[in-house]
Amino acid sequence: MTCIVGIVENEKVTIGCDSAGVDGLSLTVRDDKKIFRNGEFLIGFTSSFRMGQLLQYKLDPPKHHPDDDTFKYMVTEFIEAVRTCLKDGGFAEKEKEAEAGGTFLVGYKNRLFKIQGDYQVGESSHKFDACGCGEELALGSLVTSKDQSPEKRIKEALKAAETFSAGVAAPFHIETLT
Repeated sequence: MTCIVGIVENEKVTIGCDSAGVDGLSLTVRDDKKIFRNGEFLIGFTSSFRMGQLLQYKLDPPKHHPDDDTFKYMVTEFIEAVRTCLKDGGFAEKEKEAEAGGTFLVGYKNRLFKIQGDYQVGESSHKFDACGCGEELALGSLVTSKDQSPEKRIKEALKAAETFSAGVAAPFHIETLT
C-alpha cells in the first residue's frame, strides 16, 4: 500500500505521497493525507493509517539538544519517543520479544531519514528515498530526473509508481520543509 517519496535539495526536504488506502484487492482513495508536519518534522508514512495518525497527533518529539549529533538524536531520543507513542497507541507489535512498528520517512534539519519497521534509522547517500509498495518504481524514476525540481521529480516518481503498482493512487500531495 502506497508510495512515499522524499528529496533533500538546497537545504530543503520535500516529501510527496499518494492517497491509496489498500486492503487486499479493495482500494479507497483517502482524504486524510499520508504526509504531515509535527513540530519541526515532516513525516510521510506507509504501513498503516493508524500508525500515521499516532505519529501526527500523539507523538511528542523530544527536544533536540544543540550539542547532540542529529543522527544520534534520531536513533536514540526520537526513536524512543516513536516506540513509546506506538506502544501506548496500541499499534506496535511484539513477536518473540522483538518489537515492530512501521515504515516512514522523516524530514528534519535539512535531512531525510527512513525509519524501518524494526525502528532502524537510515539516511541514503543519494539525498532521496522512498517507501511503500511503489518504492522501487519511484527510486528508478528519481535516478533519471536529477535535472528537474524536487516537486517535479516527486510527481513523476509517484506517477511511475501509480502506473505500475496497484497499491498507489492519485491524488498526490507534496510538502516542503525549509
